[in-house]
Amino acid sequence: QLQLVESGGGLVQPGGSLRLSCVVSGSLVSMDVMGWYRRAEGKERELVAGITSDGRTNYTDSVKGRFTISRDHAKNTIYLQMNNLKPEDAAVYYCIGTGPTAAYWGQGTQVTVSS
Repeated sequence: QLQLVESGGGLVQPGGSLRLSCVVSGSLVSMDVMGWYRRAEGKERELVAGITSDGRTNYTDSVKGRFTISRDHAKNTIYLQMNNLKPEDAAVYYCIGTGPTAAYWGQGTQVTVSS
């Protein structure tokens, strides 16, 4: 059973930056697609960014130009670099990995954007 563990959340002022990390207990090679979702209080979960095994990325429109997703196979880790954070980015961020037969979720990490 693969496990995904996120870290890097916290409190940041508007305009600040955070980098989220998601460590996969197994190998990233087993994951076809990995990504980050978020769920803000009172809102539905939304896909923030995704990255395929060959490095193709996609982003939801509201984060384009501010967030960058990347993966490091040697460290079995994916990252979400978040710059110029806005109050509307505040949410619990979840890492997801999709393999051939199953999807795996992390436990989530809280991001708070407030002055």
